[in-house]
Amino acid sequence: MNSKACPFLNKFSMSSIRQYAPLFLSYVEKCPVMMQGARLQSTVSGENVAPSPTAETEVGRCPFLTQEDVTVTKASTAVQEDTIPQQQLLQLQAKEEKQGEKENITSKFFNYEGFFTRQLQKKKDEHAYRVFKKVMRDASSFPHAFEHSTGKEKDITVWCSNDYLGMTWHPKVMEAVSEALWKHGAGSGGTRNISGNSPLHEALERELAKLHHKEAGLVFTSCYVANDTTLFTLGKHLPGMHFFSDAGNHASMIQGIRTSMAQKHVFRHNDPVHLEEVLKTVDPNVPKIVAFETVHSMDGTICPTVEMCDVAHKYGAMTFVDEVHAVGLYGDHGAGVGEQDNCLDKMDIISGTLGKAFGNMGGYIVGSSKLVDMIRSYGSGFIFTTSLPPTVLSGCLASVKVLTSDEGRELRARQKRNVKYLREKLVSSGLPASHSPSHIIPIMVGDAEACTKLSNDLITKYGIYVQSINYPTVAKGTERLRVAPTPHHTKEMMDTFVDCLAELWKDSGLKVYGQACPEACECCDKKLRIQDMFKNEPVCQRTNCTYASLQAALA
Repeated sequence: MNSKACPFLNKFSMSSIRQYAPLFLSYVEKCPVMMQGARLQSTVSGENVAPSPTAETEVGRCPFLTQEDVTVTKASTAVQEDTIPQQQLLQLQAKEEKQGEKENITSKFFNYEGFFTRQLQKKKDEHAYRVFKKVMRDASSFPHAFEHSTGKEKDITVWCSNDYLGMTWHPKVMEAVSEALWKHGAGSGGTRNISGNSPLHEALERELAKLHHKEAGLVFTSCYVANDTTLFTLGKHLPGMHFFSDAGNHASMIQGIRTSMAQKHVFRHNDPVHLEEVLKTVDPNVPKIVAFETVHSMDGTICPTVEMCDVAHKYGAMTFVDEVHAVGLYGDHGAGVGEQDNCLDKMDIISGTLGKAFGNMGGYIVGSSKLVDMIRSYGSGFIFTTSLPPTVLSGCLASVKVLTSDEGRELRARQKRNVKYLREKLVSSGLPASHSPSHIIPIMVGDAEACTKLSNDLITKYGIYVQSINYPTVAKGTERLRVAPTPHHTKEMMDTFVDCLAELWKDSGLKVYGQACPEACECCDKKLRIQDMFKNEPVCQRTNCTYASLQAALA
C-alpha cells in the first residue's frame, strides 16, 4: 500500500496526538485506511466484529475513499471517558496552528523549550507538579530532620519516610558504613564484571538468599532496576512468554514487562479469582509469569499471597513476587509476607529493596541458582552499570543481621503497636484513615489541591512533614496523605500529629467522619462487626484480611 500523509492528522503536533490518542482513535471508523488495519487485526485475532452503521454512512465523506469493507469495535469504557467533545478538538486544532505559526516566526526548527514549558504548565494546572521538600535528616535524633525550603533551617518530624524501622541511624549500620569508607574508599570502581565485584557483594547475596530460603541472590543498584531488568530479560528470552500482571503493580514491573514486548494480561488488583479466569485463556504449554506485589505502598493492602501462588502454579506459571514494602517488616526474621504466610517455597522469584526497612540503598532478586545466573548473564540493567559501593554493601549486611535477630523482632513489634495507636487516634478524631492490614496508613483526601495544601500547612505551621500523594502516583479523586509511623515515633509525637492534622482538616472544610468500624474487609469482603473483633478465635484465616488484622491489633 502506498503511504499518504493524512491531511487531518498533519494539522496537529505529535505531542497533541499522543495526549489525545483515545479521541483520535474514536474517529478511526471514518478513515478507510485505518479501518483496513482494524479489519486485518480482528481477522488475525479471530474476533467477530460487527460492521458499524456510523462508518457506512460517514465514510463517503472521506477524500481517500476506496471500496473497502470496514469494521469497528466500540471503544472501551476507559477510552470513552478520556475523550473530549468535537468542539474542543476544533479548538485544539486552532490552538496548535496558532502556536506553530508563532514559533515558526522566530525559527524554522522545533521549539523544544516551548514544548517543555507547555507540558510543565499542564502539570501545574492539574496540581500534579512536584516540588521537592529540602530535607536533611538528623542522624542523632530520628525521626527528626531539618527542612530548608524557605532558606531557613526548620526543625521537623518526618512521618512519610520509607525508612520504616529507622535503620538508617542504627549504630551498627553507621559503624559498618564508616569502617568500610576508611578501609575500602567511597566507590566500587566499576561494573561487577570489570573491577567492581567484591567479597562484600557475594556475602550480601548469600545473606539475602538465606533470608528468603532460596539458592542464590543478585544485588542491583535499586529495586526499580531489579524488577525492570529481571522481567525484561525473562520476557525477551523465554519463547512465547505471557505475563500476568496485577493491575496495581509498580511502574518498575510495568516497564520491564512492556519493553520486553511479550504478551501481557492484566488481572484485577489482588484478585486470584480473576487471575485464574485469565490464565485459563492461555495455552498451558507456553511460558508464563504471574507478577504481583505483597504490600502495596499507596493503599496499604496485602495480597492473598498463598492463593495467588497456588493459582499461578496450577496453570504452570512462575511467580514473580515484589516484597519491597515487606522485607524487614514481616515474618519472624523479616523475610516479608512470604515468611509470615509460610509460603516462601511457593514464590519462585522474590524481589526486594535495601533502601526501605533495611535503611540503605539498592535492590535484589532471589531464586534458583540457574534463574539468578540467567539474569546475571543476560540482564543489561545488571551488567552495564557501576556496582554498589562497599559502604552501602557493609551497611546492608549489618542491617540484615540486626533485623533477623531478636532486636529486629522487637523493632517490628514496637512499630506494629505504634501503627495501631496512630490509626485508632486518627479514626477517633474523625479523620478517614484507611483500615489496612499493613504498616501503611493512607488518609484519604480526594482532592489534589486540598491534599497539597494540607501537606504544606503541616510543615510550615507545625513542623510536621507528611507528603501529599497525588495523580499520577494515585488515581484522580483518591489523593491522600500517606503516613508510616516507625518504632521511634513516641505517643506524644503521634498525639500532636493527630491534633494538628485534625485542626487543619476542619479549617479546610473537609468532611469529618464519625467513629465507625469499616463495613467490610477491603480484601475478602467479609462483613465487619465490632463485637467480633474481641473473640478469642480468629474470624478469618487469611492473614491479609483487614478483619483479622484489626482483631489481632485489639487482642
